[in-house]
Amino acid sequence: MSCLFPLAVRGSEGLYMVNGPPSFTESVAFQRDSGKNCKAVGFSKDGSLFAWCNGEKLNVVNVTRAELLHSFDLPKTVCLEFSPKNNVLATWQAYATAKDGTAGVPNLQLHDLRTGKCLKSFVQKKMQNWCPCWADDESICARNVNNEVHFFENNNFNTIANKLHLQKVSDFVLSPGAQPTKVAVYVPGSKGAPSFVRLYQYPNFGGPQSALANKSFFKADKVTMLWNKKATAVLVVASTEVDKSGASYYGEQTLHYLAASGESAVVQLPKNGPIYDVAWSPNSVEFCAVYGFMPAKATVFNLKCDPVFDFGTGPRNAAYYSPHGHILVLAGFGNLRGQMEVWDVKNYKLISKPVASDSTYLAWCPDGEHIVTATCAPRLRVGNGYKIWHYTGSVLHSHEVPCDQEMWQVFWQPFLDGVFPERAVRYQAVPGELPRAEPRPAQAYRPPALRNRPVTSSKLHEDEPPQNMKPQLGGSDKPLSKTALKNQRKHEAKKAAKQEAKADAHQGPAQVKAPQNALQSTVPAVTTGDPEVDKKIKNLKKKLKAIEQLKEQAAAGKQLEKNQVEKIQKEAALLKELEDLELGV
Repeated sequence: MSCLFPLAVRGSEGLYMVNGPPSFTESVAFQRDSGKNCKAVGFSKDGSLFAWCNGEKLNVVNVTRAELLHSFDLPKTVCLEFSPKNNVLATWQAYATAKDGTAGVPNLQLHDLRTGKCLKSFVQKKMQNWCPCWADDESICARNVNNEVHFFENNNFNTIANKLHLQKVSDFVLSPGAQPTKVAVYVPGSKGAPSFVRLYQYPNFGGPQSALANKSFFKADKVTMLWNKKATAVLVVASTEVDKSGASYYGEQTLHYLAASGESAVVQLPKNGPIYDVAWSPNSVEFCAVYGFMPAKATVFNLKCDPVFDFGTGPRNAAYYSPHGHILVLAGFGNLRGQMEVWDVKNYKLISKPVASDSTYLAWCPDGEHIVTATCAPRLRVGNGYKIWHYTGSVLHSHEVPCDQEMWQVFWQPFLDGVFPERAVRYQAVPGELPRAEPRPAQAYRPPALRNRPVTSSKLHEDEPPQNMKPQLGGSDKPLSKTALKNQRKHEAKKAAKQEAKADAHQGPAQVKAPQNALQSTVPAVTTGDPEVDKKIKNLKKKLKAIEQLKEQAAAGKQLEKNQVEKIQKEAALLKELEDLELGV
């Protein structure tokens, strides 16, 4: 990788840069800032500029030339952001009122990066959604002010070019990519009215009729809106703080889909429980959701919200597509052990299953080949450090900070799309700096009385295997609906029953003892004279009938649960018991 400053590291040891693969040495072109009060850092979108505030000054450097461009006297800067074309630097400081209670000074500032002058200052009291949003070509900039979205054009912040007014607009997101720019806005529900998300095309804001799409829903205290890369659709994760049913500690979440063409839908998730993560594929035609009570499911859906591939269940709560979209990492971080699954999503093949224990952060390198995982404070204050992996599971570099120090942040230098070409997926692990240590499985506690006895396998949950959800029937790519699948299974079950009936008709009297004949006989039941024995016989016949139904379902292609398979395995024993009771043994 020919990058000058591929990786920035911020912590109690200061701020410094690390060269990427294959050297992993500290960059000498960027002089380490050893201050322990570095709070705000950031690269520009194309990675050419870098800014940081060390508690004394806010500095901006040109990464390519290793040259200081500007030094602003903004020692209390907490957040900073570059505009997409590097024309403007936005900074935010905590808002404070004067001692006599008068209004504080404007704390959101927009700086012209060519001249270094302040273009405009605003009062922005809350840190949440502090930064104005730009279209990718900077023709439009927008910010939320008192339930309105104000639009500025061509970085002229002295004139409001347009307004989008809806009652209590809580959040908005501009679409990525080329013009025309689209806007997704969220209005929370009140007084029994539902919440809703609407899509507009700038500058057509003339009421609900001008909206491109609209989706209303209940059970939403907050939402996360995600545009796909081509700006053709938005995913909306609606969340409530409290699950009134008491089923989940995480509240309740639902996933909604809105297309710019006007279509909308609720994404049906097959397993109940929280929605941990949702990620669009860079190809913009698929998305992955990680959801359900642990062990969580992960499923890829298409733009019709039909499942394409189900990764089964596992300990995961996050999904990360590679920059080119050809590889997907499913990971379990935070309160999980750090297991990762790396999948080739073009062929849906598992590439590797590395483990990054105690990790709090994962990010793909822009080259689509390498991944960084990190353990950062304040989420974890011990064992801080980072590892750089190849996606095949090899650790190429590992760095741990001294035990008396902390690491707060690590992140790649970004690059524009197309700088790194997509490479063919590899399955063979590349040579690594560290040996691939297989994680030792945690042993369950066993009381002393059982420690010398054979271990019996017992699982709280049966893991579901991955399965391709694309229907293979008739060569059609269109997935069947739930009703169609149900009717198909019924038809197959009836067909199987007819075939069994034909087989019964051809069987001779010598085979009367076959279980289906025994169960389907129209001859009235013969009593033994003992009510208890009759009751047992009746119960056994009921169990055998249930087993026959399960066998029909299995023949029709339905996947049976573990306890249902065990029932079928008991059929021979039940038949023997029934025969003994009827013969009076």
